[in-house]
Amino acid sequence: MNDRRAIDSRGQVIRVFGRLRKRIGEDGRPPVAPLTGRGRNLFEAAATYVAACAEDDHEGSAEAARWVSPEALCFGVNELACRAVIALARERDQTPQHVARTLLGLPAA
Repeated sequence: MNDRRAIDSRGQVIRVFGRLRKRIGEDGRPPVAPLTGRGRNLFEAAATYVAACAEDDHEGSAEAARWVSPEALCFGVNELACRAVIALARERDQTPQHVARTLLGLPAA
C-alpha cells in the first residue's frame, strides 16, 4: 500500500513540476496580475497552482500562474514542496531526504 501511494505521489509531483516548467517557458513574459480585487501573494498562487495541477485542473493552474511572476510562482512552489516534505517526514518519522527520494521514486542514498 505504501509503495502504491509513493508511486502515485511521485507521479503527481513530476506532473506538477513539468507543468510549472512549461508554464514558465511559454512566452517568457511575466503573467499579468488581476486588475480587480486584492492582489494575490506568491504563496496563495503556489498553493492554488499545485492543488489545481494535482486535480488535473488546467484552467485553475493557468489562472493561478497569472497571479504572480514565473519566478515568484517557482519560489512559492519550492517553498510548498519543502514544507510538504518536512510535514510528511515528521508524520512518517523519517528524514526529509528519505521522504523526498521516496516521493520521486529514487533509491535510498
